Amino acid sequence: MTTSAPRGNRSEVDRRRTPRYPFVATAEIVERISGTPMHARVSDLSLYGCYLDMSNPLPSGTHVFVRIFTDTDFFEADATVLYSQANLGMGLAFRDVKPHFLPTLQKWLLQAMQEMHKAEH
Repeated sequence: MTTSAPRGNRSEVDRRRTPRYPFVATAEIVERISGTPMHARVSDLSLYGCYLDMSNPLPSGTHVFVRIFTDTDFFEADATVLYSQANLGMGLAFRDVKPHFLPTLQKWLLQAMQEMHKAEH
């Protein structure tokens, strides 16, 4: 199975437990200490995290609360910034995903895998 192009350095990609798939959605991120809300675009999604396109990403290690929205569903979780790329975006690792949000995440991943499979054939 192929995955989307890696966004970070090689060690970040190697640490992933599951592949990320192309996925487009809107995200709202709230930095835990300041409470400042920010908006971003999700470009990749996995069971354990996502990549957010944004011009002013937060530093690695920052704890955030993330909400991801599509036209029909939403997902939310605590997360940690794993890596940050100035003027490009940041990779998040989900922490403490509530059980009632897991079906939404799994549905999105299944749709993303099916879309990627269609594009390859």
